[in-house]
Amino acid sequence: MYQLRKVQKLPIDIKKAWDFFSSPANLAVITPDEMGFIVKTELPEKMYAGMMIEYTVKPLLGIPLTWVTEITHVEEGRYFVDEQRTGPYAIWHHQHFFEEIPGGVKMTDIIDYQLPLAPFGNFLHKPLVRPKLEQIFDYRWNKLIELFGAYKEPELTDTGIPSATH
Repeated sequence: MYQLRKVQKLPIDIKKAWDFFSSPANLAVITPDEMGFIVKTELPEKMYAGMMIEYTVKPLLGIPLTWVTEITHVEEGRYFVDEQRTGPYAIWHHQHFFEEIPGGVKMTDIIDYQLPLAPFGNFLHKPLVRPKLEQIFDYRWNKLIELFGAYKEPELTDTGIPSATH
């Protein structure tokens, strides 16, 4: 098993963050075009536990694959989990956490994944799979800043409490 952990702060409130990320249609907005990401499922406005979503993706070498994920857990405003049911990984478990912080929201993604055809598939992790995942999340990081702005740490007062003016 491998793990990718990413933390990003944005200068938006938790409601705005939740509204954006809990809408499955917005995943296409923050996915690089070269991934060929196409949602095949008719999507509701908001996700719910048990929801299945089918996509076409081109994760490596432009080869289209069907990827089906299930939203397995949802606690509104706090976290949700998606798990692959079919797709390019043997295991894909993606946790999305949201935490209100002074001046914005902190989002934490924790992805636990296993490659297919282990142990042979593991040889592709370092040269191909991990760099591709990093590239996807770097794109997402930059796209979110483009959409919502860059987070700036609030200035602390003499008491160590974040300033209300920020």
